[in-house]
Amino acid sequence: MYLEKLSLTNFKNYEDARYSFGKQVNVIVGPNGSGKTNLLDAVYFLALSKSAFQNQDAFSILHDADYFILDGIFEEHEHSNHPARVQITISVQRGQRKVLMADKKPYERFSEHIGRFPVVLIAPNDTDLVREHSEERRQFFDGVLSQMDADYLQNYLMYQQILKQRNSLLKLFADRNQVDNDMLDTYDYPLLDLGQKIHDRRKRFVDEFMPGFREHYAYLSDGREEVFIVYESEVSNPGFAEEFRHFRRRDTVLQRTTMGVHKDDYTFLIDNGSGQQVPLKKFGSQGQQKTFVIALKLAQFDSLEAEKGVKPILLLDDIFDKLDDRRISKLIQQMDEGAFGQIFITDARPERTRELLNTVQADVRFFEIGQR
Repeated sequence: MYLEKLSLTNFKNYEDARYSFGKQVNVIVGPNGSGKTNLLDAVYFLALSKSAFQNQDAFSILHDADYFILDGIFEEHEHSNHPARVQITISVQRGQRKVLMADKKPYERFSEHIGRFPVVLIAPNDTDLVREHSEERRQFFDGVLSQMDADYLQNYLMYQQILKQRNSLLKLFADRNQVDNDMLDTYDYPLLDLGQKIHDRRKRFVDEFMPGFREHYAYLSDGREEVFIVYESEVSNPGFAEEFRHFRRRDTVLQRTTMGVHKDDYTFLIDNGSGQQVPLKKFGSQGQQKTFVIALKLAQFDSLEAEKGVKPILLLDDIFDKLDDRRISKLIQQMDEGAFGQIFITDARPERTRELLNTVQADVRFFEIGQR
């Protein structure tokens, strides 16, 4: 599976551009600010129907334009006797609903598209997963599971919808200074049911994810220390449902649902050399944190490949500037061994990338942008 062609109209800083990509390594080079990351984001957007960096679609429209269009040709089954070429088109117009089409036919639900063209992004800000709040970590694991498991995605979307409705109801009750428990029941029962399903799938995923993740970390770090991921959820408590209902009054006062899987977290731990597991955020070096998140992304790649039966598209944004030589050599070794499928790499220093990839036995194509 790979992206063969891509056209951009009014997408970020691209007014009108067209590209034909290779099946293996595609290197996007150009000065800082020329749009290298934006091109990667266009690939990500086509695969997942959303930006990797913007939380609102309209933010990706070129300044002063009214819309953007992304159009791409994916080869879905490269090694089959009947390879399928699929045209994916996404258009966003200010003030209107996003349109997502496959071969010029709109999807009935956007969720049908998620996971069809799996993608993994490794970017400079990935260490936010370690340093920032639980929301970033939930988003990462939810993103992996959403590409892997259509049932999980549907449960997650439904949970978020009911949660939003329940929070609106709590605000109404707070304004009226009166709680209708029967009405809350109609939201709480499905919320608890969906929350349990989400919790169980997250827990099972972390258990399955850990061995591959730890193997990648050991490879990148030369086995210098052990790392761990601990899934933490209030839903694990046997009396959670009763406690959830008990705190209705608190929820009404705060006008939001204060318990549930939307509060889950994933704790990242590292062995401190004395057999103790300590928080990576507090005790891990910058190098250890970078290695941890790259191992997370490579394990994500493996999980998607195992589930979908195809190698995901791998997007490497400016990583040669952020990694030391040892970690770079480890990644390039994996490229050379054919561990990945189609790869996109951005770099502001083309001569460095050419030198680093000089020995890679793969088709490497360079695309210079921002050149006049």
